[in-house]
Amino acid sequence: MPNPLLRLVTAELTASADPRAAAMAGALAAQYPEAARAVLFYGSCLRERNLDGLMLDFYLIVSGYRAAYGKSWLATANRLIPPNVFPFEHNGLIAKYAILSEADFARLNSPAADNVSVWARFAQPARLLWAADDLARQRAISAVAGAAPTLLSLARPMTQAQDALSLWKAGFTLTYNAELRAEKKGRSVSIVDADPDRYRRFGEAALAQGLPPSPPDPAKHWRALQRRGKYLSVIRLAKASFTYAGGIDYLAWKINRHAGTSIQIKPWQRRWPLVGALTLLPRLFRGGAIR
Repeated sequence: MPNPLLRLVTAELTASADPRAAAMAGALAAQYPEAARAVLFYGSCLRERNLDGLMLDFYLIVSGYRAAYGKSWLATANRLIPPNVFPFEHNGLIAKYAILSEADFARLNSPAADNVSVWARFAQPARLLWAADDLARQRAISAVAGAAPTLLSLARPMTQAQDALSLWKAGFTLTYNAELRAEKKGRSVSIVDADPDRYRRFGEAALAQGLPPSPPDPAKHWRALQRRGKYLSVIRLAKASFTYAGGIDYLAWKINRHAGTSIQIKPWQRRWPLVGALTLLPRLFRGGAIR
């Protein structure tokens, strides 16, 4: 029998979801017939009853980057700076999806991750909407089951309170300082307060099974995660100017949210998106989003 945390993660990932999101996940997987292994749906749209007009968030898990892209430069970009992010539309819904290999998805949900972006998201509710086969399903579930223990193990030495809910709140507060986030102050705590029973059950199950060992110098480790996380966010935004349709506009939108600016894209920046991205990114530093 699986341990209690794995049972909780399995039940949550395989719970019902909006049929339109499930259909979109299947259509997304069909775009990568030689590589798709699993599609996960996550983010605030999980809680919405009406998905029209919203931007859905997916992770597409693939067997490997060469299988997904062939010999394209995108395979190298995805391997060196994971993930790649792309837009997607299906039956009137819009989404963005990130691509990770099965190996990277497992690593980035574990304490071996050098940034918080994956385990911080999958410590929160998600749905596994499509899997290529039972092995792909089990690998995806196993990877997600590593997210909560990773977050809690890194949060535990950073707070005096040791109950499950306090550890969750401390962990999310730390992760929000390790990425470029535009949400209001207190959002990290409100995640837990919105469903305390869920976080208590998952936290107590993770604590009961035993958490991974904390790093030798937790404060130094978090400083490194915060520095790397913010700079990786900048690099990923620049990369999105190539992988995302209308990517330069997407980049400007993200910078305006993070730095409180009001950037308007010029025609030459759309014509040469890489040069345009390089001219926009310093606004994050001047706006105080990168420290």
